[in-house]
Amino acid sequence: MSGKTLTENYDVVVVGAGHAGCEASLACARLGLSTIMFTVSVDSIALMPCNPNIGGSSKGHLVKELDALGGEMGKNIDKTFIQSKMLNCSKGPAVHSLRAQADKQAYSNEMRKTLENTENLTVKQGEITELLVENNEIVGVKTYSGATYLCKAVVLCTGTYLKARCIYGDISNYTGPNGLQAANYLTDSLKSLGIEMRRFKTGTPARIAGNSIDYSKMEEQFGDKKVVPFSFSTNPEDVQIEQKSCWLTYTNEKTHEIIRANLDRSPLYSGMIEGTGPRYCPSIEDKVVRFADKNRHQVFIEPEGLYTNEMYIGGMSSSLPEDVQYAMYRSVPGLENARIVKNAYAIEYDCINPRELYPTLEFKKIKGLFSAGQFNGSSGYEEAAAQGLIAGINAAMEIKGQEQLILDRSEAYIGVLIDDLVTKENNEPYRMMTSRAEYRLLLRQDNADLRLRKKGYQVGLIDEDTYQSILRKEELIEQEIARLEQATVGTSKEVQELLEKHGSTLLKSGTTLAELIRRPELTYEIIKPIDKNRPELPWDVQEQVDINIKYDGYIKRQMKQVEQFKKLEAKKIPENIDYSKVGSLRIEARQKLEAYRPVSIGQASRISGVSPADISVLLVYLGG
Repeated sequence: MSGKTLTENYDVVVVGAGHAGCEASLACARLGLSTIMFTVSVDSIALMPCNPNIGGSSKGHLVKELDALGGEMGKNIDKTFIQSKMLNCSKGPAVHSLRAQADKQAYSNEMRKTLENTENLTVKQGEITELLVENNEIVGVKTYSGATYLCKAVVLCTGTYLKARCIYGDISNYTGPNGLQAANYLTDSLKSLGIEMRRFKTGTPARIAGNSIDYSKMEEQFGDKKVVPFSFSTNPEDVQIEQKSCWLTYTNEKTHEIIRANLDRSPLYSGMIEGTGPRYCPSIEDKVVRFADKNRHQVFIEPEGLYTNEMYIGGMSSSLPEDVQYAMYRSVPGLENARIVKNAYAIEYDCINPRELYPTLEFKKIKGLFSAGQFNGSSGYEEAAAQGLIAGINAAMEIKGQEQLILDRSEAYIGVLIDDLVTKENNEPYRMMTSRAEYRLLLRQDNADLRLRKKGYQVGLIDEDTYQSILRKEELIEQEIARLEQATVGTSKEVQELLEKHGSTLLKSGTTLAELIRRPELTYEIIKPIDKNRPELPWDVQEQVDINIKYDGYIKRQMKQVEQFKKLEAKKIPENIDYSKVGSLRIEARQKLEAYRPVSIGQASRISGVSPADISVLLVYLGG
């Protein structure tokens, strides 16, 4: 029997079982393809190696969109959260973002249970060391044990595991996050296929024993009284649970002195760390150096789950030596007697330059090879999961010979995320932010189902009943807006009293109910007593009616901008175009267009170094 190795056949191989890998695997399996998901440890499925939460500013939008398309993250956090909060409620609905603290262990266990009970899906512990490619097309993978898995598509979701190295002070461990095994061989296989690799860094704060913290010196942070679920399919009643508190404290000048005095011992500043870190999620030593004028920074104390005493020290990620970490954390009010369970550390890892990818997340050089998540140079669980779902859907669509799913910037935050990755120079881990979305008034989290459910249905991840319910919801919203635009009220005592009560200008003559809703101080709910023919409508329909009437002018203006944007997106660039033959193109533009190979004029216009004049030249060359 010696010399024989295993060979198996699957439609899709997914490499990695983090947030991207889980979504990619579930999408492929649910679309009827035999799928195998590899992980270095089945105990690390959907692991949260850093912050114990899902959502947050703009990231909550991604989770809602993912859910609308048929993904799992929203459903999973609804089952396993311990605190939930709607952020930015004092601002307009475009930036409202849901954020939930997770029970880390429960989140991982629940996702594992879902994966293991999904038809067509096999979960396998093992390290992928080589990609098998013939004629620039993926045909399979090889594992460390020498086994071969033949397939029609591969989705790489390796997260922060490729040649990973964890560092604090002068301590350097060649491991993945949380001390898990790194994946040390796949990088060489990728390089041999001509794929450009780069080195990025991220980091995590210490975990501190909860019973060593003095919470009386901190501000208690409560969850929302009425919890809004992440998933559109979760019954809102099921998420009204007793919630755990978080806590807020601050660094001080003493903390900053300790950090400044030890900067020479930080691998960030000593040159020991080669990788580029995320600008928008800096370490505490980075904050102290870059924001020298600030005498304090927020520190959030967040429970890791119901199963543990560990607390996550949000806002104080670091790679300083162990002794400095103790001194630094213990200088913070409430942490004077802190006992560290896990040291803070930085992690370096290999990832790709995402300009290697089409907007479908397929590699330009290798047919059937897709990738998602931190391997694509992004940061964050939500960004990873969103890419995983799209990569999984598109791998399945390619195998089935169906049209692939590309969401553009006017349709979804997911579209903004992927477009930014594949068209912009990303020299640091990419993080989603609301400011990156030009059409954010249209891309609210509250309407993600109305925007994307139909697309989920078209690819096959949303069932007929759910599809019919979204059509019915659209109908109810339209009917109610039409009714309110027609329904009038006069200057009766009841109307004037209601207006006076809410500090609204009294009427001199009759007006429509819609006009009243447009007043900043009034809402659909407030005018209920004077609306005599109001139908009984679900709360989510009422919410859409209120927002659509109140922001009608702004929404219409943004929709006109989207029309212009769509025209440029619709102008496709031939795959085989020779940019050297496009006369009058500047040298930089020619080089950038050659490197990125954009699929449309719209995408070309967003490439750094391609000017409006270059776009005009290109349009003339393409005949319009």
